[in-house]
Amino acid sequence: MKVFLSSTYLDLTEHRKAVVNALRTMGEKVEHMEIFGALDKEPTKASLEELDKCDVLVGVYAYRYGTVPKGTKTSVTEQEYLHAEKKKLPILVFVVNESHPWLPKLMDKSQAKINSFKSRASDNHTPAYFTTPDNLASQVVAAIGKLGKKKKTPKKTSRSRKSTKKVEIRGVKDGVRGSTLPNQPYFFGREKELREIEEALSPESRTWGALIDGPGGIGKTALAIRAAHLAPNDLFERKIFITAKVRELTPEGEKPLKDFSQDNYFSMLNELALELGEETIPRLAPEERANPLRMAIAGKKVLIIFDNLETLREDERGRLFHFLSRLPEGNKAIATSRRRRPDIDARAIRLIRLEQVEALQLVEKLAETNPRLARENKTEYQKLYEMTNGNPLLIKWTCGQLGRDGSAMRTIAQAYNFINKAPVGNDPLEYIFGDLLETFTKSETKALAALTHFTEPAKFKWIMDMTSLGEGTAKTALEDLSDRSVLISNDEKQEYYLPSLAAEFIRKKRLRTVNQTGKKLSDHALALALQYGYHNYEGFETLDNEWHFIVASWYQIALEDSKRLFVLRTLLHQFLNFTGRWDDEILLNQMTEQKAIDNKDDHEAGLSAFYSGYAYFLRGQAEKVLECAKRAKKYWKKANPREQATAIRLHGLGHQLRNELAVSKTAFNEALAIYQNINPEMKEVIVLLNDLAIIHRRLKNYKSAEINFRKALNIAKNNNDDEQIAGITDNLAELAIHRGQWDKVEALAIESLTLSEKIGRLDFIATSSYHLSQTYFRKKQFRKALPYARRAVEIFTRLRLYHDLNAAQNILSNCENATQTNKKKVHRKPKRTQKSIVK
Repeated sequence: MKVFLSSTYLDLTEHRKAVVNALRTMGEKVEHMEIFGALDKEPTKASLEELDKCDVLVGVYAYRYGTVPKGTKTSVTEQEYLHAEKKKLPILVFVVNESHPWLPKLMDKSQAKINSFKSRASDNHTPAYFTTPDNLASQVVAAIGKLGKKKKTPKKTSRSRKSTKKVEIRGVKDGVRGSTLPNQPYFFGREKELREIEEALSPESRTWGALIDGPGGIGKTALAIRAAHLAPNDLFERKIFITAKVRELTPEGEKPLKDFSQDNYFSMLNELALELGEETIPRLAPEERANPLRMAIAGKKVLIIFDNLETLREDERGRLFHFLSRLPEGNKAIATSRRRRPDIDARAIRLIRLEQVEALQLVEKLAETNPRLARENKTEYQKLYEMTNGNPLLIKWTCGQLGRDGSAMRTIAQAYNFINKAPVGNDPLEYIFGDLLETFTKSETKALAALTHFTEPAKFKWIMDMTSLGEGTAKTALEDLSDRSVLISNDEKQEYYLPSLAAEFIRKKRLRTVNQTGKKLSDHALALALQYGYHNYEGFETLDNEWHFIVASWYQIALEDSKRLFVLRTLLHQFLNFTGRWDDEILLNQMTEQKAIDNKDDHEAGLSAFYSGYAYFLRGQAEKVLECAKRAKKYWKKANPREQATAIRLHGLGHQLRNELAVSKTAFNEALAIYQNINPEMKEVIVLLNDLAIIHRRLKNYKSAEINFRKALNIAKNNNDDEQIAGITDNLAELAIHRGQWDKVEALAIESLTLSEKIGRLDFIATSSYHLSQTYFRKKQFRKALPYARRAVEIFTRLRLYHDLNAAQNILSNCENATQTNKKKVHRKPKRTQKSIVK
């Protein structure tokens, strides 16, 4: 099928690349705008001529209408769509999801034309909604696949080695005399690896062939068979498959393989001799067989596939590789093994997980014969890919649990959860990792145990701290584990990652070592928080650098001692608040709240609920705030007045977000009275005066708002509280905006920004920058406004403060448009001046 990809240019460059690569991986031909620009024709004419040659139009539409050629009122993109409709071509429409963040500079100032076009396209053709380039690519691939089935186009049987489409392979019918390759009904992806094997099998390559290594279930055998089927018949008159695999995993459990398996070096040589018709060689003494067999192969043009060599003993593997290194010219081999040999004379092919598009193709193929799997949606398919880390065997095993005899599982999630409860004899983790377990050294086991605590790549330094291994020993252990494809490494950054299922297996089988490394993790993380947390602002950079290490310790500390978890939360609260890690703040406080409930500790439970609620307040989630306020009030029902007032304040913040300002004002006044009765100069009094001032500002009682802000600011200055001073000063700047006092806004925002940068409070830096961008835009100082607007958008995006982000994006877009307009005016001025000089 030939696909015409239609979209606007600059805003969708990466999305087009992802779609083109994905479709070409499927073997589809794609025409797209980058091609038309290279043609020696007017682009619109060229694109429509190419569209006439295509089978389907894929329209991808975001927030730009596109170029409108001179003499027309319709963009090239819409012309392509209309041309496809006129030709009655199938049209697949993909529209950007409106909730997905999009840069203002990639949007038309006026959305009228593009909205009208998208509305028409969506009315005529049911649209799909995309977000990221990968998300779009997977949806396009799936839609093209379905369209292909509907059109019932015959499958292409091309034997091109560059095709990765589903190909029906008929082993003994492919024109190869004496081939014993297994049939392969389908195969997906691995384009790069197939090219590498093709090069290794070429006569110009001075190696005996290719060795494919990787973890269990990753698809080594399938790749070897696929590459062998694709190997040119004129190079190899015989293709012989010999396996040492003694077992396989099916959805029903492990099955022994006896009939076709050769489980030692000599039996593999015997099988090869018999395949070649050399019946006398197996009758020779074992040690005398290799050389006669080598001579018998000479001139035969044979491709040998030796599969699953990890089953052999180490010395037997060495002898087999030695035999392969002596293959006569014109003969080649492909070998597969879970263990890499750095000393072999072959092209080493490291196999890692399937790409997402390839994995989704596999799941869709399995769904053709599995009704329960077919009922799952694409989102569940993507989750399956992430959960199995793209391992084909785990994907097949998990999908196979749906509808298996005796299985009560109905969904992918249920099937995946079964992995950790799988019975003996049907445990995919045991099948994949079990034979490796006993080969790990003590150092390797410690390194793996340390990595089980991380869900993000772990730094080499962290692993050393947790294992007490010397630098050289730790490095050797991690390199060996990487070479055996047990873990994933980034040598440049010296970071290591253990996939989640492998981590689960290690936790189950080596729990004692996991707990030992976990204790060192929790001790070191708590020490970092004690040294650099609480109000040690200068230490926040260190916490930032070590953040994934600290996060990894939370569950371990929770298992060991809940009181230590409460201490850690208190030490990290200010850091989380300053750096805008609201997700982490909420997660940590959810953990401490549950632990406090278990311990019947109402004080800690209420404090955790309050911290979570305030994070939700900053996110603009009113209902979540009120839920937290309700819980805090319940926990602190019999608490001291200070805690009761804190719960009342949170209640007021929730109603403020709901725009129920009268209720909010009442709550704030009630809480303020309690705090003032305790101590009129305490920090909470500053906070409540600030809260009340904001309510007055929203009610347009600007005078009352300023009085409250000034009272709060005076107390903050008396207490030398830079954080409160910065926040209140910026609030005064916003009040000045409402009053139209732009000179005051500039002075106050600069003062707040300077102090916010000093203490490192990111959300304050963003709001002060936003207010300055507003001020300079108002004064038509667009170039001066631009960097402040960009900074505000960047920080609001990073902190995911979307209610502030929208306003900042509007200012940024306006500044950019105004700057471009001014550039054009400046560009024209010299011409006018030059004319006046001539006159």
